[in-house]
Amino acid sequence: MAEVVRSGIPVSLSTGRVVLAAQQFLDQLSLDGVHIFFDGALVFNPSSAEEVYIDLIPADLVREMIELSRHIKVNLDLFSLNHFFVEKESWVSEIRERFFGLEVSVVDFAAIWQQQKIIKGTLVARTDKEKVEVGEFCQHFGNRLAFSLTRTPAYPNIDFTNIIAAGASKGKALEALASHLGIALSQVAAIGDGANDMSLLSRVGLSIAMGNASDELKAAADQITLDVEHNGLAVAVKKFLL
Repeated sequence: MAEVVRSGIPVSLSTGRVVLAAQQFLDQLSLDGVHIFFDGALVFNPSSAEEVYIDLIPADLVREMIELSRHIKVNLDLFSLNHFFVEKESWVSEIRERFFGLEVSVVDFAAIWQQQKIIKGTLVARTDKEKVEVGEFCQHFGNRLAFSLTRTPAYPNIDFTNIIAAGASKGKALEALASHLGIALSQVAAIGDGANDMSLLSRVGLSIAMGNASDELKAAADQITLDVEHNGLAVAVKKFLL
């Protein structure tokens, strides 16, 4: 990645993670500038605190999310730009602290929808019962919110369901990012492996799917590289960008 940066090609990370959880990777890769966070709900420059684009979850929907999560007893996390909120510490907050390096803010959710600008929520489930409850939660809101299921190799049996505003997506965020940088989408290359990368890959001039991506994502991509265990990203960068 350092070679790409030195060549003068702008590099932006596009992630479902919040800014604080992605910062360590930006530092490791020496990437400054503008990036996509929160599954596309935020385009932001952490170095300058410049907010290029943001799509908040409407406050009334945050309140409804809280009420429903309490009713059916699902684990709901809430995120603003700089804070991770929970109502009580649990195995979920331990994962956030240990794996993602996030500091937990334990607060009463009763008024948070009025006090904070919420960008993303996450439902976390590890048992079959919890996963069914998460399904009921998503079904209740339908298309009033956008949901995407993610997993991490560190916790393969745990479902993380991200919740963002209905109109937000990585693809829409990319349009805002490209416009900000003055780059045509036809001149952009993107690589991904998750369902939330479909909108991203569908908008660019060169779309690349990781070898561990779903068959659907691979079918939509221009190129397919190796999987994550075989350094597929590095292989694609060398082949297509350098």
